[in-house]
Amino acid sequence: MKIAVFPGDGIGVEVTAQAVKVLKALPGAARFEMEEGPIGEEGIQRFGDALPPSSLELARGADAVLLGATGVPADENRETRVSAGFAVLRLRAELKLFANFRPAFLYPELIGASTLRPEIVEGLDLVILRELNGDIYFGQPRGIETGPTGERTGFNTMRYSEAEIARVGHAAFQAARKRRKKVCSVDKANVLETMVLWREVMTAVGREYPDVELRHLYVDAAAMALMRNPRQFDVIVAGNMFGDILSDEAAMLTGSIGMLPSASLGVGRKGMYEPVHGSAPDIAGQNIANPLAAILSAAMMLRHSFDLEDDAGRIENGVQSVLRQGYRTADIFQPGKRLAGTEEMGDAVAAAVQ
Repeated sequence: MKIAVFPGDGIGVEVTAQAVKVLKALPGAARFEMEEGPIGEEGIQRFGDALPPSSLELARGADAVLLGATGVPADENRETRVSAGFAVLRLRAELKLFANFRPAFLYPELIGASTLRPEIVEGLDLVILRELNGDIYFGQPRGIETGPTGERTGFNTMRYSEAEIARVGHAAFQAARKRRKKVCSVDKANVLETMVLWREVMTAVGREYPDVELRHLYVDAAAMALMRNPRQFDVIVAGNMFGDILSDEAAMLTGSIGMLPSASLGVGRKGMYEPVHGSAPDIAGQNIANPLAAILSAAMMLRHSFDLEDDAGRIENGVQSVLRQGYRTADIFQPGKRLAGTEEMGDAVAAAVQ
């Protein structure tokens, strides 16, 4: 089982090391052949490219990809497409990974860590499915132009084809069939023609799944509903930009963005697995980052790419066991609990899975 490991930038290096540690603690870990490659700033410094050809080849030859995070402060002075942070978008596109599953699950042990009242978030268990290859992040034309008066204008294009919408729609309905059989499609069809097409295609796809309930919400209403009554949702499907924003919002329901894993999938079993959070350069190297999202991303990898349900469950149960013992990193710390650093939390989970 070949795994390409890309620690990336900032805290990505720290949390990925803990995910690898937990994988190696599993019984039969010799099954995993893990090879590390440069991406992000390391790729730029060593090869002049945030996604060097050698790393892309490593990813293509692997059965799954485990990614930390990309992005550094220097990106603010670089063109977007050559920045360290853009490497992850390039990798998703190169591997044709179009469906990003972002589960938001609240462990009972962390109910006090959420900023919302316990009765609002108790029992939270939803999935946000974000389309990855289209929308305003990739649409052309895009750029910054200087007009005849010297004034600059920035522009991006929101664009989706019927096929792009339909394939992520099928992924959403198929996921819902394994859960509570409810899909909420998020758009902005009242003002955007792209989203008019989105709603029409989602409705058509929904007719092929008569056992699954489909509802539509405008993105602003969905954002409000996520805060007001998040337990009403099962599977939320959204375009690239709306899904990006809503999944970060959902992270706070669980207490911290450091708790949210993700799986980026395409056709077949190959996928890329990464925590939802970014590289967080402001806390990098301080041993305070929460590694649980990276560890839970590794569990998703075992389940989706390798069909190792028992091992995935062992990791997830290990995480819950450690939380039950009172271990907390700074982002989820509560009075009376044990404050743990990144490495200590990783060690605790590794011990639990053994």
